[in-house]
Amino acid sequence: MKVEIEVMQEEEDKRPDNVVFDEESNSYNAALKPYATNVGAPIITTPDTVTWKNVNIDKVNKQVKARYDELKAEYDALMEKFEYNNLIYSAKFNFEPIVGEIYHLYRDKNQQPFLSIIAPSQCNFDFVETFRLNADKMWEVVEE
Repeated sequence: MKVEIEVMQEEEDKRPDNVVFDEESNSYNAALKPYATNVGAPIITTPDTVTWKNVNIDKVNKQVKARYDELKAEYDALMEKFEYNNLIYSAKFNFEPIVGEIYHLYRDKNQQPFLSIIAPSQCNFDFVETFRLNADKMWEVVEE
């Protein structure tokens, strides 16, 4: 047994580097490989992809950041709209607002919000903002 192992090791040592020998099947399988295996074959080199990766990582990071900034701005605008709507719907008013009409939000002496049709120029109330009720029943700020 010991002699067989030594003979096999000697055979392995005798094979040159360019010989493709499969230890499992105990056969030569150079013809089965998808790449050239003889000495005259071109050298297989891996391309340097570090520069390509770094450039594209930078581009992807910029695109992701730009998209994130867009979404953040959209989210902030939506949250502002939500806060205004929450403020108006929690305010006091004794009428049913009509879609498309302009209303003014004020604070009373107890700092409680109330909605009115009276313009800020016609009264001395603590003015907050002017709004219009749209068809979706959401309040929009009216820039004057």
